[in-house]
Amino acid sequence: MAKPIMAKATAVWLVDNTTISFKQIADFVGMHELEVQGIADGDVAQGVKGFDPVANNQLTQEEIDAAQDNPLHKLKLKFNAAAEGEEKRRGPRYTPLSKRQDRPASILWLVKFHPELSDGQVSKLVGTTKPTIQAIRERTHWNIANIQPIDPVALGLCKQSELDAAVQKAAAKKAAAGEVMNDDERRKLVSTEQSLGMDNEPKIPTAIEGLETFTLSGNSTDDEEEEDHSKGDYSDADSFFSLPESTDEDDEDEDDEDEDKAKG
Repeated sequence: MAKPIMAKATAVWLVDNTTISFKQIADFVGMHELEVQGIADGDVAQGVKGFDPVANNQLTQEEIDAAQDNPLHKLKLKFNAAAEGEEKRRGPRYTPLSKRQDRPASILWLVKFHPELSDGQVSKLVGTTKPTIQAIRERTHWNIANIQPIDPVALGLCKQSELDAAVQKAAAKKAAAGEVMNDDERRKLVSTEQSLGMDNEPKIPTAIEGLETFTLSGNSTDDEEEEDHSKGDYSDADSFFSLPESTDEDDEDEDDEDEDKAKG
């Protein structure tokens, strides 16, 4: 479905000047419903001037009235005879000037983590040329020493759905050619939805785990009981300090020694 020009500005005008639902506006301009709601709340598109779709020959007033009366009505772009038969421009996608400096990093990421992608697929994803991709593949790029691989989705150069579609297409082409993929390559071909829905992999125990209770014999409890008995009973102070028990003979010897000292 064709989308209006200046979609965000058109959404601003429709939010300010009509009672059309956020869902209808989002479907018409190609935005998310929450983003349109953010425009109404003033959190999105601050400072963007509304673009009148009626005055600019994109919508008719009858279409707007029908959408206001029926929340299920979908807005349709006004037919433009001048655009009939216009073909989509071929070539790499347009990349804003502020993000063009990030293209080498995204190319290196795709080449490193998805080597199954062809140069044409990489070119369409990030909007670059095949000589640049080839230079990064062969590490002959003039700035290759300073380039760090960064996910193009995180940089905003492409969508995750577009990357998943390209990877799946490359996988199907590789399977049709009869090439065998290793386990690492198969993991890279899993889409985002599939990876999020997978169960957590069981953790492999390390060499140290489980050795805390390891014993050479199975009678660990018996050894502990023997150690407890050998230590003795420390329920009173005399037992704790291991004081020797005094006898009557020891008491008599001590008395004799005291009398001898007194006589001397």
